[in-house]
Amino acid sequence: MAFSQGISGLGVAAANLDVIGNNIANSGTVGFKSAAATFQDVYAGSRVGLGASVSGVTQNFSQGVTQSSSRPLDVAILNGDGFFRLTSATGEVMYSRNGQFTRDKDGYIVNASGLRLTGFGANANGGISGGTPAAIQIPTTPMTPKATTGIDAEFNLDARKTTPTKVPFNATDSDTFNYSNAVGPIYDSLGNPHDVSVYFVKSATPANTWSVYGTADGAALNAGAALGTLTFDSAGKMTAPASGQLSLGTLTLTNGAAALTPTLDISGTTQFGAANAMSKLAQDGYRSGELTSFSINADGTITGKFSNEQTKLLGQVVLSSFANPNGLEPKGNNVWAETQASGNPLTGTPGEGTKLGSLQSGALEASNVDLTSELVNLIVAQRNYQANAQTVKTQDQVMQTLMNIR
Repeated sequence: MAFSQGISGLGVAAANLDVIGNNIANSGTVGFKSAAATFQDVYAGSRVGLGASVSGVTQNFSQGVTQSSSRPLDVAILNGDGFFRLTSATGEVMYSRNGQFTRDKDGYIVNASGLRLTGFGANANGGISGGTPAAIQIPTTPMTPKATTGIDAEFNLDARKTTPTKVPFNATDSDTFNYSNAVGPIYDSLGNPHDVSVYFVKSATPANTWSVYGTADGAALNAGAALGTLTFDSAGKMTAPASGQLSLGTLTLTNGAAALTPTLDISGTTQFGAANAMSKLAQDGYRSGELTSFSINADGTITGKFSNEQTKLLGQVVLSSFANPNGLEPKGNNVWAETQASGNPLTGTPGEGTKLGSLQSGALEASNVDLTSELVNLIVAQRNYQANAQTVKTQDQVMQTLMNIR
């Protein structure tokens, strides 16, 4: 008698139990994809089969439930079939749906196994460099300071004011000007701050005319002469200077920094019968700053926030997809490797509406294992195993009967 049918049945039932058990064991593993064993019958030139065998194990790459997280470096892939592209220190490329990342001592974004998340770096102009994806490294050095080249401000100068009776202008004597306000600090090439203030003096003639003076760190700008003259029409709109810009002259510094030649843009300044006031102030310089935090956006861009109140684009995460994800080779540790069966990776940047999907920081993709279905499958697989064991037992009893014939 042949035992092959029952033995093969026990084998495939045991394999099925292994797959189901692995699914259940990984029901809490972030980014895990459930699997199912598939079987095939075995014949050898006869209508009576010789049992069954495992034809393969297929994985279900449907998206798991997105769960919120308090960590900004926990990242989930939403509404897409993309994989995080990871690389080892030796250059081996792996792929994963597990978005649990940390930052190592060298500034690289890594997973629990030390594999580095890849993407595009930022160029000197603050854009994305593109090209071949490489390990993303968050800078550990301070942001370089930037010298101020322009100040952007808007004021309303009170049309009801009269010309000061005390002359000449003196920044330390409020009786010589109508209004003053700080437009600094501004920053030199070393990141040192310098206080800059402007002063407005209404002229008696011609009407609707104001002279502008300035100081830097308490010293008069332009050797104490006016920086320029503002002219307003009868509706209170500034008509001169036409460009709306005033040069603050050259600020020669003694602290080792390069001389400053900032421009003050006061376009939009008005002369209405209302209190003197500033409605806008900005300048393009900043001091050195340390990275305080960074976040990963939906399109994969990484934005850093620095202690000098500046933000900077640090890079962009890429995702990869495959024509046949079931052809990927599971390598353990929540990663897969490319194979000939999977096809070449299609790598690009994430975003809303893309095939790759978009990213959500502070979230994780849970395992897509359906525990209810797996427990039902476990019962079925157990019964299948018991039934095949009974087949072997029955074959054994028949064999014993033949052996006892005399």
